[in-house]
Amino acid sequence: MIILAIETSCDDTSVAIISVLNENDRNKLKTKNYKLKTDFKVLANLVSSQINIHKKWGGVVPNLASRAHAKNLPIVFKRALKEANITIENIDAIAVTIGPGLAPSLLIGVHFARALAYKYNKPIIPINHINGHILSAFFQKAENVKCQMSNVKCSFPVMNLIVSGGHTSLYLMKNYGKYELIGKTRDDAAGEAFDKAAKMLGLGYPGGPVIAALAARQVESLKFKVKSELKFPRPMINSKDFDFSFSGLKTALFYFLKNFSKTNKITEKVREKIAHEFQQSVIDVLISKTISAAKRYGAKTIAISGGVSANNELRKQMEIKAEENNLKILLPPKNMTTDNALMIAIAGYHNRDKKTIWDKIDADPNLKL
Repeated sequence: MIILAIETSCDDTSVAIISVLNENDRNKLKTKNYKLKTDFKVLANLVSSQINIHKKWGGVVPNLASRAHAKNLPIVFKRALKEANITIENIDAIAVTIGPGLAPSLLIGVHFARALAYKYNKPIIPINHINGHILSAFFQKAENVKCQMSNVKCSFPVMNLIVSGGHTSLYLMKNYGKYELIGKTRDDAAGEAFDKAAKMLGLGYPGGPVIAALAARQVESLKFKVKSELKFPRPMINSKDFDFSFSGLKTALFYFLKNFSKTNKITEKVREKIAHEFQQSVIDVLISKTISAAKRYGAKTIAISGGVSANNELRKQMEIKAEENNLKILLPPKNMTTDNALMIAIAGYHNRDKKTIWDKIDADPNLKL
């Protein structure tokens, strides 16, 4: 089975093509050092980024994103077919993100997929973007096997943290396709908070990587005055529920900068310390909520996915806390943390029983999992 997938939920235009391996193929791929069952061969996975378009605005502008998708999607689609060395006739099904996301962006991908399905008489599989992110943590590159994805074995339930620029949520995964929302952000997503913090600090976009890079630098040379003054809140870390809130953290940064700059110069070293403390505030909340939710619901495995899951410090600290609490942790490959069609293709395989015809799907920017 060959699946073509399309992802345009925000500002990344992505097309992927996977081949689902049959049992004979799997047996051939087994080696002494390779014990996980291999399900997919990645024929193509292309992403066209729009960072340069949105950088000057400090965030994604929906109508600009939509125009870029309309321009880039046909090009990326043709490149994917060429890289996979197949034609559209070889495709067995088309998986496409229908939501949640930005309506103008979603519509470009959905209409493109519908047109392909209609013209070439292909079944279409509507995919929830969040489902794709969740599944990305369950697949790792196989050892010694180029372009393979391996199905990671784990026991259910699994506590999933989805953390990105648009989402910060906890889902209890009872099995593939069976999810329960445990907690979500009440305002800003974690990635959005990083973007806004970076903007206040006069840094670049997207904010997450810039904040992480600054936070990783040495801060020992900072004056004691800065160290003592700089302590940000950990919003809702002690609340009895599993919801998140990062707007207060953003406000705390705003007032710190306002007050500190009255008598001090905000140097590069000061920015490093601010970035470190801001990042640690977010990480502390994410880890605390995830571990507590796993304990409450009896999950023996936790999984993290979404763009912020690429953060090295979050990964390292979450792994330490998971080990301390006897929890297994699943992390997606870094090339699968941001929006990509490969995760949509994999979700398409897991949702192949939902195949339908071209005129039975539509974009839903507020789609629930």
